Amino acid sequence: MKKEEKNQMIDSLVEQLNRANSFYIADIGDLNADNTSKLRRLCFKRNITLQVVKNSLLQKAMERTGKTDFEALYPLLVGNTSILFSEVNNDPAKLIKEFRRTAKKPILKGAYVEESIYLGDDQLDALVNIKSKNELIGDLILLLQSPARNVISALSSGGNKLSGIVKTLSERPE
Repeated sequence: MKKEEKNQMIDSLVEQLNRANSFYIADIGDLNADNTSKLRRLCFKRNITLQVVKNSLLQKAMERTGKTDFEALYPLLVGNTSILFSEVNNDPAKLIKEFRRTAKKPILKGAYVEESIYLGDDQLDALVNIKSKNELIGDLILLLQSPARNVISALSSGGNKLSGIVKTLSERPE
């Protein structure tokens, strides 16, 4: 690879890293062609970008972003490395966990999610359980609607009681 090509690749990675709120670093080496194709198809269906990268180029791209948070990820950049980008923070973790039901890889090396660093494959369950922005908004809306529903329910049931009392009183013989 020529120096110009490397610089273009680094610039592309810098742009992706700056745009991403989260990314996952995984090892997909030793997957056969069939499993690699399945993984790529699954990524495409879930709007996850999977890119095989050279460790040295990824480290240079991380250094050029100016974010000091990435320094903890540098020791992970050995062996086969792939990077997964997604709009939804926990989608790559769910994909890895689901895919590993049928294959031994991908192995999670580390992840950067909303300014937090997760190191090692043992963090996969924690990453799967992270709620996405849309899930958090949904939970918040449910919490906000709950008191209003209780008031409406109380008023509705109170209205039935009141109308029952009025009806009973009106049917009474004088």
